[in-house]
Amino acid sequence: MTRKRATRRRFLALSGAVGAVGMAGCADRIESAVDRDDTGSSNGTDAPDDSATPGLADGVPALETAFDSRDRFRQPGESLDDFGDLDAWTVVQGSGTADTDVVFDGEQSFRLESNGSENVIAERSLDGEDLTATDLSVAVRTTTPDSIAVSLRLVDQFGSEKVYSLRQIRYRAPDVGWFRTSPGVFQQSEPEPSLDHLDRLEVQVLHSMPEAEVWIDDLRTHETPDQGYVMLSWDDGTLDYYETAAPLHDEYGFPAVQAPVPRWAEQGVDGHMSISELQERQEAGDQIVVHGTHDPIHELDDGETIDERLRRDKQWYIDNGFEGANYIVHPHNSFDKTSLERTTDYHYCGGFNQAGNVNTTSVYGFDPLALPRTIGHDLDISKRCVDLAAKHNQCTILNFHTFEANNTMAEDDYESLLEYIDSADIEVITFDDLWKLRVADH
Repeated sequence: MTRKRATRRRFLALSGAVGAVGMAGCADRIESAVDRDDTGSSNGTDAPDDSATPGLADGVPALETAFDSRDRFRQPGESLDDFGDLDAWTVVQGSGTADTDVVFDGEQSFRLESNGSENVIAERSLDGEDLTATDLSVAVRTTTPDSIAVSLRLVDQFGSEKVYSLRQIRYRAPDVGWFRTSPGVFQQSEPEPSLDHLDRLEVQVLHSMPEAEVWIDDLRTHETPDQGYVMLSWDDGTLDYYETAAPLHDEYGFPAVQAPVPRWAEQGVDGHMSISELQERQEAGDQIVVHGTHDPIHELDDGETIDERLRRDKQWYIDNGFEGANYIVHPHNSFDKTSLERTTDYHYCGGFNQAGNVNTTSVYGFDPLALPRTIGHDLDISKRCVDLAAKHNQCTILNFHTFEANNTMAEDDYESLLEYIDSADIEVITFDDLWKLRVADH
């Protein structure tokens, strides 16, 4: 085994020096579709105001956030299309209309509907646009989430394509709202498209339901970073990670992101790490982030109940000295409009819109609390995630639980994956690293 990959601490030091600024839960089946001034608790403090990275904690963070990350960073990059004039758009399949009542920004959005079970396709000319070394993001809202994918397809004058795709939406109905997605590349043709000689952009809504309804708004462009990234995310704090995967991580110098369940750690539930073992892993370089009470948050009755739960959950991580408590992994990937509005009071970043297929993200344009990730159940799919993130300088977040579950690849395959990552031109990062990239001025 080689050890050329940088550790998390080295990555932070280097990035600072150069100014760099689903599994729907643990028991679900694998499914995939095509500024506040108060500092809250005295149990920790956020980084100083002169920090290059607002919200990046120095040690254990404060209970409450200093600002609403989703509001502060809701419109990154530069505008490509605000959908204020739909004359440039043609609906090839399905239907599309202007909506002045449901809007992310400006005067109107673009409402797309399927005619039954067919997919929806809308397109506009990109003649004269140069999208070389450029990523895209778009605001999305849907009343028909889950078995749905939203793709942005760039086609050049010769028919070659580059397809960015969010493969699944876990935002729970009926309390739906807007979120920004900055999907990674799902596929690209050979020969590669000429991004300085593009013909058109297609917005595709792919689904496997009787109908689909999606609003899109505020299409924006972002720089592409200089390299690709991978985050290895382990939910529930299982002993499988501690006993089997952690020694491999230590040998390669790869940090992991751990999202343990407080009650299971407190009670010593069989198959799960204790508090002291989690603290040991933090000392070894892993980041321990909030998973909290292991029940779907969208099922709670009201905002006050959600607020109480979020506050109580985060306090446990603070009390036990976990420095990653500003980040959250929504239990069961459960979130809705009300929960996201409350979550910004306690967390800066998290997610997820999770899928069983390749489901990557750019690093400069995603919604801070609705990141995508891929279920780490299949070695070949995970390798493809790594390949695409490395080739297109994007980020893949791979999720694991326990080797006995169908949502996690076998032990030997996991070791092969780490070896593959070590040989790839890609950096293994934590939420701190990803957050530093996200808030950079790109």
